[in-house]
Amino acid sequence: MDDRLIVALDVPNVVQGLDLVQRIGDAASFYKIGLGMLTGGGLALANELKGELGKKVFLDLKLFDIGATIEAAVRGIARYDLDLLTVHGDPQVVRAAAEGKAGTGLKIMAVTVLTSNDRADLDANLIKPGDIHDITLERAARALEAGADGVIASPQEAAMIRALPQAKGRLIVTPGVRPAGAAAGDQKRIATPHQAIADGADHIVVGRPIWQAADPAAAARAVIAELPKR
Repeated sequence: MDDRLIVALDVPNVVQGLDLVQRIGDAASFYKIGLGMLTGGGLALANELKGELGKKVFLDLKLFDIGATIEAAVRGIARYDLDLLTVHGDPQVVRAAAEGKAGTGLKIMAVTVLTSNDRADLDANLIKPGDIHDITLERAARALEAGADGVIASPQEAAMIRALPQAKGRLIVTPGVRPAGAAAGDQKRIATPHQAIADGADHIVVGRPIWQAADPAAAARAVIAELPKR
């Protein structure tokens, strides 16, 4: 199985999530569980995927708080033996998360700028002026310097981030990936699976084009077929 594809389980609860994983079968080995499922048994599903089904798990919580709280939260999550966890890419948050996961295999992934945001959204959030790609690049560099194991960024910034000296040996995971012909949905900075990997991403996250498909396993295989050959 090609673990470059991470399937986003953007369904409401553990029952629907497990059903989707079973329908996908051996077409995918890596899954993302986000905030939308957290109150619907998301951690229980993460445990089952990892322990019972042998899948990799990306817990996408985008944690943001004071350092002591982040460190404690990450220390608790690290006990679940998951693979990836997101925190906001602010350096003080990343440093606290790195302390919390110390001695475990959990990788801390720093969120740069959400793929659903554009310059107008940054203006509304009082983010400093400038090109959104440049701001994403700067946030990535600072997060990696603070100890992140990798970053979350749109595929449009993957090549720039991969070229950073700080990115050597670190992971780049790109949401906002849409197979050729798929609707963009609420994503604003997108690319195809092939382009994202070719530009330096290690993993791509794909949700609706797979879980909304009549045959999710076939949809997952079609995404993998678009990826560059290893």
